[in-house]
Amino acid sequence: MTEILQALLQGIVEGLTEFLPVSSTAHIVLTQEFLGVDRGDPFWKMFAIVIQLGAILSVIVYFRTRLTDFVGTFLNELAPRKSSEGTITGEMKTSKEWYRHPLCLVLISFVVTALPCLLVDKLIGENLERLDIIAWALIIGGIAMVVVDRFFSKSSTESIENMNLRQAIAIGLFQILAAAFPGTSRSMATIAGGQIFGLSRSAALEFSFFLAIPVMIAAASYKLLKHLLDEPLPTDTQWLSLAVGFVTSFLVAYLVIAWFMKWVRSRGFVPFAVYRVIAGTILLWWISRA
Repeated sequence: MTEILQALLQGIVEGLTEFLPVSSTAHIVLTQEFLGVDRGDPFWKMFAIVIQLGAILSVIVYFRTRLTDFVGTFLNELAPRKSSEGTITGEMKTSKEWYRHPLCLVLISFVVTALPCLLVDKLIGENLERLDIIAWALIIGGIAMVVVDRFFSKSSTESIENMNLRQAIAIGLFQILAAAFPGTSRSMATIAGGQIFGLSRSAALEFSFFLAIPVMIAAASYKLLKHLLDEPLPTDTQWLSLAVGFVTSFLVAYLVIAWFMKWVRSRGFVPFAVYRVIAGTILLWWISRA
């Protein structure tokens, strides 16, 4: 199989799985295994990072209007109020605390996630090579999704505009599990954590998309920079493979976001949980046979 075709297939898998609660990391690792890709090859390690950036770009494009509104309302929230005489009073324009703005809550969740993940970066790298850990993370995560969807379906927060600081911190802590144990799924951790702490399905999903932007950009950029400093630059053919994977991941992920948003509003996450358990079980069987 040509390198370009391998890049295309991996880009499709990344786009399909990045924002579904099924773990894109697990699926990319398994795809590379089945395609016979050398996962120890520095180029393919970099490739897996680059196609993640393609997927996250789709979030920015898809939610561009909402993101622009968030930035505008946040800046407006911080602006000082003018008195009737035209002088600046120094008071906030609204009574709502600025740190409860969705943009700020996303950044708080990001910080809660990022700092511990930097400390366990070596563990994360080691776990990426452990197919048994990925398999068990898929199974346990699937069971957890069923439990959460069954017992935490009632919500007190229907939109991310009404989230509080406690919910943002809790979701950030759940993200650490996803980072430390590949196969857990970043989106699954965010959605499950959100539901446990009172978010509706749609609110938890939307927050998952927005939190993915700083989390994935920071993680991917950090790993990509380390790679470029330590390894030689890609060849012309490899640059083309990177471009194919990036564009494919972006296009497929964009379509998945649109579909998944509609799905969650009317259905739960149980089908994805069942898929996780089946996939993890098959992987454990395959490991035992290999």
